Amino acid sequence: MHKTIRIGTRDSKLALWQAHTVQKRLEDLGYTTEIVAVKSTGDLILDKPLYELGITGIFTKTLDVAMLNGTVDIAVHSMKDVPTLLPQGIVQTAVLERANVNDILVHKGLDFLNSEGTIATGSLRRKAQWLNKYPKHAVVDLRGNVITRLQKLVDNTWNAAVFAKAGLERINVLPEHYIELDWMIPAPAQGAMVVVTLEKDKDITEAVAKLNDTPTDICTHVEREFLRILEAGCTAPIGGIATITDDTIAFTGILLALDGSKKLSITKTDTLSNYKGFGKRCALEIIENGGKELMDSIKKEMNS
Repeated sequence: MHKTIRIGTRDSKLALWQAHTVQKRLEDLGYTTEIVAVKSTGDLILDKPLYELGITGIFTKTLDVAMLNGTVDIAVHSMKDVPTLLPQGIVQTAVLERANVNDILVHKGLDFLNSEGTIATGSLRRKAQWLNKYPKHAVVDLRGNVITRLQKLVDNTWNAAVFAKAGLERINVLPEHYIELDWMIPAPAQGAMVVVTLEKDKDITEAVAKLNDTPTDICTHVEREFLRILEAGCTAPIGGIATITDDTIAFTGILLALDGSKKLSITKTDTLSNYKGFGKRCALEIIENGGKELMDSIKKEMNS
């Protein structure tokens, strides 16, 4: 293939790091590439919580359009930002080997944990899990790219903020004062990068498919299937993590009330060969054990 592969990406420091990582992998395989950076709606509107913007795939939509109109050939995303249903004509082609999946608390001191305090996050999932564990704390909205969010923590009186460890590690901005929140269930596909291509472009799809890491692909498939079945079009505090050990796949998933006052969780294992449908089976069990009522109340609260 002689065509230059145009790699679409957001223009944040982390997104560009991800795009350059994919670029190097492709060029190591002998392909010619160039990077095309664009701004997403999610990067431009920073004064509203994400869930209030009412756009599915707010960080990916601009790149979807760029692919469909022929401006770029492929797009690189943080997989947790990608809707579980891709636009018609766009296909998931490669999931790269996963980085650290955990959330971390970047803090100014930990004395507040046993009293009152304020933490910052733009994530419903993080907010709900934090309030479930620390109901006396206040949680404020935090938006912007990684660098912006770190600076906002410095500039405000908040005690701490929650970040994905992988993002801070990738661009070498992991602060000195942080703790790993190993009790917090990550977002489905957290720590994974995905590359999407145009279904009709067989040559480029074949090239990008060479980057796929099968274990990460399988685990994120289970997590995103769990998310897709539970969400059903409504943003909600949902976490999920799958791991593979030998021929066994294990999954832990959670669904919480927006204020963290209620939490439904599931932990199950299955044989690796049964991974397709595993996430759905876990989601249906949550739904049958109170999840439907909880999702209904979340939808009502979000629409009020």
